[in-house]
Amino acid sequence: MAMAAKQGEKAFRGIPVSNGVCRGKVFILNHRHVTIPREDVPEEKLSVEIDRLEEALIQTRKQILEVQRLVNEALGADQANIFEAHLLVLDDPSLIDGVTRQIQNEKVNVAYAYHCVAEKFIETLSKVDDEYLRERAKDLRDVTNRVLSNLLGRPLGNELQNLREPCIIISEDLTPSVTAVLDKKMVLGFATDVGSKTSHTAILARSLQIPAIVGLKDVSQQLQNGQFILLDGFTGHLIVNPSDQTLFEYGQLVRRQVSLQEHLREVKDLSATSLDGITLILSANVEQPSDTEAVQAFGAQGVGLFRTEYLFISRTTLPSEEEQYQALKQVAVALKPNPVVIRTLDLGGDKLLSHLQLPPEMNPSLGMRAIRYCLQEPGIFRRQLRAILRASAEGNLKMMYPMISGLGELNQANTLLEECKAELRREKIPFNPDMEVGVMIEVPSAVMIAEALAQKVAFFSLGTNDLIQYTLAVDRMNERIAHLYEPTHPAILRMIKKTIEAAHKHGIWVGVCGEMAADLNSTPLLLGLGVDELSVTPSQVPEIKFLIRRLKASESRELAAFALACDSGEEILKRSRALARQAAPNLFEEIEK
Repeated sequence: MAMAAKQGEKAFRGIPVSNGVCRGKVFILNHRHVTIPREDVPEEKLSVEIDRLEEALIQTRKQILEVQRLVNEALGADQANIFEAHLLVLDDPSLIDGVTRQIQNEKVNVAYAYHCVAEKFIETLSKVDDEYLRERAKDLRDVTNRVLSNLLGRPLGNELQNLREPCIIISEDLTPSVTAVLDKKMVLGFATDVGSKTSHTAILARSLQIPAIVGLKDVSQQLQNGQFILLDGFTGHLIVNPSDQTLFEYGQLVRRQVSLQEHLREVKDLSATSLDGITLILSANVEQPSDTEAVQAFGAQGVGLFRTEYLFISRTTLPSEEEQYQALKQVAVALKPNPVVIRTLDLGGDKLLSHLQLPPEMNPSLGMRAIRYCLQEPGIFRRQLRAILRASAEGNLKMMYPMISGLGELNQANTLLEECKAELRREKIPFNPDMEVGVMIEVPSAVMIAEALAQKVAFFSLGTNDLIQYTLAVDRMNERIAHLYEPTHPAILRMIKKTIEAAHKHGIWVGVCGEMAADLNSTPLLLGLGVDELSVTPSQVPEIKFLIRRLKASESRELAAFALACDSGEEILKRSRALARQAAPNLFEEIEK
């Protein structure tokens, strides 16, 4: 979206995903929206179309493996593992079977059938209210484009291979496979219309240390080849025709940002302790074993949320107990003695997998999801509980149930857990019998019975994303009402405070693992409300820690007292933001446009 600028300049603001500032000429990378024609195919030639599908899949697999090899050589195994998801998507039998059925039932050409089936998968994932799963839709798009290019005999032409001078790429989007092989000598940075910080494209940009901005709406349609721009990957500003004054100011900004990064590195191994001695635990949200490297690199004190869904998605069958155990063991061992909080399966609702074959629901957000799904499918749940228990013998594992709405659900889940413990004892398989078990507080009913829950668990974890959504009845994916999604709404803050008071009364700790935990503007407020732990994306840990070490808990408590008596979420946010900026102004520095 465009923003105000100095005379002669035009400026845009997006989402910064990879630090750095660069300036250079624009190169528009156009996406070819190829129309896939529908062609009628005689019955006797349908087998030829199916053979062509198999050949295209084999060819695409070779191409993805080659990209993976190049990434492994340049960036290491962790980044190369991104393309494992691409390979799994490529071999997804539900996708392949769907294409085959359409070819046979409608007697159409393979390219048209593949396009139709893949688009349905992509559309479904894109609508999911889960950022991680929405981003996987882009991985599917990447794979789909490769398969279709091979089917049509039009290999993906890499326009970037023929660049004659360094430039800044502007595009509607960049796929992971294109980003992975960018030449840093010729590509100074890139900016895209769409995207998020958690996308594989953003992750690769950070690994390549290429400045990048995403979420610029329609910037690829507003710019032209050859225009001179400045791209600020620290703040998300993109400036067309920057003035000499702007260039001078950005030179100073770069120096300040370099100094800030040095300060952030200095606090890596320090505690998140306020100026007056109150310490919070800073943990990381992760979703696969390879993320443990980032947990350690950014100075997190363990994992506050390990999403186990990754073990179930991008695959064709349900994971076995042994597969889950090996993955969880890897995380436990890598981070020992730091804690790792495992969230049990949070599938269901809008995060169903094709191979689970559950019926669609009128309102999936209020339907069969998370703990409800697990209790409905005890066989799947037992395998996961046994795997978690076994891995608890290898490190400091804790476990929490998502979407608990009443004591009945908690009691049922714990009954299954105790049965699994008894089985392991009979089988003489080691586990930690004292592993801490907690619940996520994500629905208003859980807040209202927090005292009863607190007497049966070892900790609470506030999932603020869902708590806000369910309390305010706001679908944040609905652009027409997204402005009503307000983390500092007085009702939300009072629910958080009620949860914390109930927990502390019964001697248990409270963490926050939703997006609110990662918002620097909310940090003083959460500190003042009395949370014990914040869990965020690993890369966000240094900034949160830096800010906490410059805050006074006493001032934060005064802010919280004001907030709990205030009826304006906007005014609460304004005061919290002001306190954060007062404490650490260099975290918020931006050039005024």
